[in-house]
Amino acid sequence: MTGQIPVLMVEGLTLAEAWEKSLIAVNMNGCSIKTEYDKPDDPPSKDSTMTIVVREPLAEPMIHRDFPGGLEDLQEYVMEVLDGIKDHCVRSSADDPDDTRWEYTYHQRLFEYTSPGLKDSYDQIELLAQKLAQAPHSRRAQAITWKVWEDNFCYDPACLQSIWCRVLPGENDDWFLNTNIRFRSNDAYKAAFMNMFALIQLQKKIADRISEISNRTVKLGRYVHHADSYHIYGSYFKEFEQRFLKALENRTFEQRTFNYSDVKDIMDEAIPGILEKASEMGKKS
Repeated sequence: MTGQIPVLMVEGLTLAEAWEKSLIAVNMNGCSIKTEYDKPDDPPSKDSTMTIVVREPLAEPMIHRDFPGGLEDLQEYVMEVLDGIKDHCVRSSADDPDDTRWEYTYHQRLFEYTSPGLKDSYDQIELLAQKLAQAPHSRRAQAITWKVWEDNFCYDPACLQSIWCRVLPGENDDWFLNTNIRFRSNDAYKAAFMNMFALIQLQKKIADRISEISNRTVKLGRYVHHADSYHIYGSYFKEFEQRFLKALENRTFEQRTFNYSDVKDIMDEAIPGILEKASEMGKKS
């Protein structure tokens, strides 16, 4: 039906499988639409509203070989979201036109959320974990990023909007942390894999914290990634076809993926260099 944004859903056992299926789905069934970032000669993007279900978030193979980036990039992004290694890159004031640093980081919005008139910041992830440790069935355990007084007026507002979690009992006295993530806008090809990988690591961090508080074993339940706009930019089409679509034709799924456990040591070895690089970022000249 014309005038309707497609609503798509994919499901996979692993992150690599689910992300791959999501790209196939939006490429085949997404609508064509222009974006605010297009250059005059760029073709329209492929777009959809997308829900991605990862049934076992830590299951292998976890990493897809065809995500645009390397292992060090992936490790750096995880540290950016979980550890705040680039929080110092956020500009000090929205009213200072000479400060051209970032509008936000996800870590800052999630772990140090501030608002005008309030003296203290809020660690929303700790609050979420505390709530679920006390009432695992609560429907109120969430963290948000949107700041209506800032994000409606800045050039690059936050794409990640919210994290919602709930704990359900399983067998053998184990409990499972189910997590819903919502993005208002998500670059399916260039960003979504790294977003999901890092947020699954955050899901594990939350589960571990709930376990610590409650003295109860909390494992990871399903991870659901929802994007209001899940898109492949038209400017990426040639790269997407040459790298991603050709791999589907020429390689098996096993050849298109690999285990996180096999490369974790390599990623860990990159941490000192990443920290050194991050410390140099965001310095005002």
